[in-house]
Amino acid sequence: MHNGFAFMESYDVVVIGAGPIGLATAIGLRKRGIENVLVVDRTRAFRQVGQTVDLLPNGLRSLKYLDSQAYEQIKEVGIGLLNPKPPSEEAVRTATRTQPPKATPEWVQKNLRGERISSFSLSYDDWFKEYGEGRKSISWYNLQTALRQQLPQERVRPNHRCVSVVDELETGYVRVDCVSNTIAEANPYAYWSEEQKPEENQPQNLETISQEFETTVFRAKLVVAADGINSTVRQILYKDTPYSAFAKPEYSGFAAIMCNQILDIPDSLKSALEEIFFQGAPVVTIRNDEISEGSLMGVPRMLLFQRPNGPVGYVIHHALPLDILQGKFGISLIDVALPALEKAGFPDVLKQLVSLSTPANMQQRPYYIHRASIADSLQLPSTASLDTKDNLGKIQPPWSSGR
Repeated sequence: MHNGFAFMESYDVVVIGAGPIGLATAIGLRKRGIENVLVVDRTRAFRQVGQTVDLLPNGLRSLKYLDSQAYEQIKEVGIGLLNPKPPSEEAVRTATRTQPPKATPEWVQKNLRGERISSFSLSYDDWFKEYGEGRKSISWYNLQTALRQQLPQERVRPNHRCVSVVDELETGYVRVDCVSNTIAEANPYAYWSEEQKPEENQPQNLETISQEFETTVFRAKLVVAADGINSTVRQILYKDTPYSAFAKPEYSGFAAIMCNQILDIPDSLKSALEEIFFQGAPVVTIRNDEISEGSLMGVPRMLLFQRPNGPVGYVIHHALPLDILQGKFGISLIDVALPALEKAGFPDVLKQLVSLSTPANMQQRPYYIHRASIADSLQLPSTASLDTKDNLGKIQPPWSSGR
C-alpha cells in the first residue's frame, strides 16, 4: 500500500454506506433498471456486529415490495427470543390431543411490584391478523447479509472510507474520494463489537488519515449518503455552514447498561424472578408506574429477558452523564447500575440479580441522536451533551424543512 490515487471509476449512482438502508436503496434502483450502482462502506470486512432490529409490519411490507427474495429470507431468519417459531401442523394436532394450547408469547410491561401494566404479542400471526403483515426481530448483521446477497459481489465494496465529496459543476458529476487503509478507524458511536476495547471507543479526528492508504476516486451522477449516524458526508456538507451544529451526533443523555447473560443465578432467585416478573413471558420491561409519564425522564427502566435455554439477561435504560460511562466496563458498570436502581426504589430481587452480573458480559451503550432543529421541543435530560453554539432562534437542517 502507498499514498496516492489508484484509479477512477464512473457510475450512475454511488451509495455511501452498506447498512440496510444503503443496500436497500441499491437493490431498489437495480430492480427499476438503474444497474450501474456501486455501494461502498468504511468497514474493512463484513462481520457479525450490531444489535437487534425489530421489523414491524410496515418494514416487512416495504421489504417485500423492494425484493421478494430478501423478504422470504428474512422471514426465515430471526431471533428465537423475540420470534416464537410457529409449530408444524402435526405438532399442533398432537398438542391439541394431549394438552391445552400454550398461551401466545408476549412482551409484558410491569411495575416494580410485578403487576401487569400492558403487553403486546410476539406472535407473527397475531401481527399479521391485525395489520396485514407480521413482525420479525433479526440481528443487524443478518439483515445486512440478506440484503447484500441480493447484489453482485463486485457492486458492494468494503474498506472504502469516504473522505471527500465534491460537486463538479464542470463535469456534471459528483466526485467521491475514498481511502482503503490497513488500520481500522474506530467509530465512537458504534458500541456493538464484543471484541472492541473500551479505549477504542474514543472519538477520533476524521481528518486524520493513516499514513498507509490507497485512494480511489469515484464519479457519479447521484451520490446517496447512507453512512450512518457518524456520517462523513454530513460532516463534509455542513462544515463551515449555519448547520455545523448538526454535523456530528450529540449525546442524548440516555444510555444502556446491560448484561447479555448472567452465568450463576441461585435457584431461589430464578424462582422469585419467574414468580414475580416473568410468569412465562420471555421479555419483561419494568418501570415505576407511580411516577407520571412526564416525570419519567430521569427514572431507569429495566428490560429483563430469558432465553429459551434458560440464561437470564437485562438492559437498564437510564439518564446518565457521559463521563460516568467513559472507560467503564465489567464490575465498574455494575457499580454504576446498582445505585441507580437503589435510588429509583427497585426491589431487592432485581438489585440482587444485577449484583450477580457476569463482569465479562457487561456492556454499555450511550445513545446518540441528530436533532431535527436546534430549538427542538423534544425533552432531553440534563445529562445530554448538546451543541448550542450560535443558537440564534430556530435553525433547521435542510433535510428537515417542512416537517
